[in-house]
Amino acid sequence: MNSALSMRRVQRAEARSSALNWPSLAFGLLLVGALFFGGCGYKTLPVPPDSIVPRAIEDLRYSLDEKGVTLTWSYPIATIKGTDLTDVASFEVYRAVVSLDSYCPTCPIPFGEPIVVPGGTVGTDSRRKGLYESALLRSGEKYFFMVRSRTSWWAASADSNIVTFVWHMPAKAVEGLTAEASDRVVRLRWQPATRLMDGQQLDLPVWYQVMRSVDGKAFEELGKAVAETGFADTTVQNGQKYYYKIQSILQVGANVIGGGISEVTTATPVDLTAPEPPTGVTVIVTGNGVKVFWDNSTASDLQGYHVYRRAANQKAAERIGDVEAIYTLFEDTAVPAAGLYYYSVTAYDRMDPANESRPSVEATVRP
Repeated sequence: MNSALSMRRVQRAEARSSALNWPSLAFGLLLVGALFFGGCGYKTLPVPPDSIVPRAIEDLRYSLDEKGVTLTWSYPIATIKGTDLTDVASFEVYRAVVSLDSYCPTCPIPFGEPIVVPGGTVGTDSRRKGLYESALLRSGEKYFFMVRSRTSWWAASADSNIVTFVWHMPAKAVEGLTAEASDRVVRLRWQPATRLMDGQQLDLPVWYQVMRSVDGKAFEELGKAVAETGFADTTVQNGQKYYYKIQSILQVGANVIGGGISEVTTATPVDLTAPEPPTGVTVIVTGNGVKVFWDNSTASDLQGYHVYRRAANQKAAERIGDVEAIYTLFEDTAVPAAGLYYYSVTAYDRMDPANESRPSVEATVRP
């Protein structure tokens, strides 16, 4: 009995000792943790090394068309330390929308949560471009965009340059586009755009951008947009088929808003200009008939020459021979009879049908 009583007393003493030691143990753990973490300096998220933080994007650009806005930028190719980058994990596109009525030029821009755009390999042959398109735009609102790039979840670049614009409903496409081709020129005509894409009447000046292609696929802009509803393309080559279309353009403040694009029309300019008449035409009598000589033509598209003859009692000359462009000599071995004859030469080009020059000055001979 005494032994059992002693055992219970020992167990109660151990329990009291254990209960008294827990606060001391907890305090000790807190003290060690504070010393460890405080000494290492991890009071915020760890700072990534400069060797993995990409440089800020500096060439953020935008373009507006009938669908909305398109943002483009170049992939960063180096870190802020100067180390080459091979991959970008992602891009963050930040957008802010401010009503013109409440716009404050000196207030902070209220950017929202970012839109994540997947990245990829930077590329070595050419500078790769990032792209983001948005059609969620409202007329009369001022938009701001900026971009950051990331190489990992904890390594983001600084902010890019900020682009801003005021959106306006684009103009509808023009109708009635026609093309008239002639010698080294194509003349375009179209009806003016009078409405916006939502059907509202246009109350702003409209400009028109002419676009041209030689294959119907890749179009390029021809100069600057024009205010007129006509355009003469004088940079064409005869015999080449061209494709044309017109885009309506609105100028809203400093913003250029591309509108609807017309249907495509085609035209093929045709060479209607004949070579200059040959010069230096001379004739001599030979034992076989009459030889006709002339100076070489300088026409770049020369195909050949036609030789004509008429008798003294004839008003119209008769074509008696054709000569290739490399020759300037023709021998008439079929002179009808003795008498006075007049010879002339014309030059013609490669067109089908060919453009023939005026007759040269006549040369006379009496066989």
